[in-house]
Amino acid sequence: MSKVKFYYDSDTLSYKKIERKKRNTVKYAFIFILASALFAFLFVFLASQFVKSPKERALVRELQHMELQYKLLNKKMDQAQNVLSNVEERDNAIYRLYFEANPIPEEQRKAGFGGINRYKGLEGFDNSKIIIATNKRMDILQKQIVVQSKSLDEIAVLAADKEKFLASIPAIQPVSNEDMTRMASGYGYRTDPFTKVRKFHYGMDFTAPRGSPIYASGDGTVTRADNTATGYGNHIRIDHGYGYESLYAHLYKYNVRVNQKVKRGDLIGFVGSTGRSEAPHLHYEVWKDDDRINPINFYYGNLSAEEYSKLLERASLENQSLD
Repeated sequence: MSKVKFYYDSDTLSYKKIERKKRNTVKYAFIFILASALFAFLFVFLASQFVKSPKERALVRELQHMELQYKLLNKKMDQAQNVLSNVEERDNAIYRLYFEANPIPEEQRKAGFGGINRYKGLEGFDNSKIIIATNKRMDILQKQIVVQSKSLDEIAVLAADKEKFLASIPAIQPVSNEDMTRMASGYGYRTDPFTKVRKFHYGMDFTAPRGSPIYASGDGTVTRADNTATGYGNHIRIDHGYGYESLYAHLYKYNVRVNQKVKRGDLIGFVGSTGRSEAPHLHYEVWKDDDRINPINFYYGNLSAEEYSKLLERASLENQSLD
């Protein structure tokens, strides 16, 4: 029950009841409600600035965790970049140089991405800057890895080809020192044993007992094993590829057939004295791009430095050849 209020009327010298007007009541109620709403809004606003809800605190922790993960990711990318830079340096300065391949330019290795904005979808967030920067680094690092991977694939092909090339070069003495009596005649002008005329001798003569083993001086394919070439008697030709060919003449007999694949050191025949020959020996020639060259330059595969020095000295003597 509401209280009844009175006021003192000085004119009548009496107390009179205060009559509340309905309009004033509505006005006061409206003012009260408005003031309450403003106060509540102000309270909520101030509270939101200084006091965070559990959901907001969880979001803040999640954001801090994300920022930490991005920092750790960038540190890992720094480490990966250092390792990749070291591989790139060795690739250019050692591998590609050794295999005679052009180094990959720096601008090609570390080129960015032109054209459209690849990161437009990452814009407009509170941490867009760190997210975009990290994604850019990741994309560039990924591209560098792809470039380096392709380079190593190329090096692997070159290495395999280089290995094949080194195995194919006629690089060993075709008659072993244990079987060889002596190196009778070298490459150069020599006296013909039949005409006694000084003429150019295009191979090296290794004297050895009849039947001594003859070995392929490099990997290749047998192209001839016959006696139809004038002067050579029973002879073998091996195509080593890369423009190289070797010839083994005056054989006693063969141990290979035409089109047979051989490896360096394989037994291909035996020393004899067939054809235009004065005594049992192997006449050995090396061809490069259809020109006969000095075989003395191709014995690094099975001779020591001392043995090679002695062979070089004997080969330089201008004596009589055996064919």
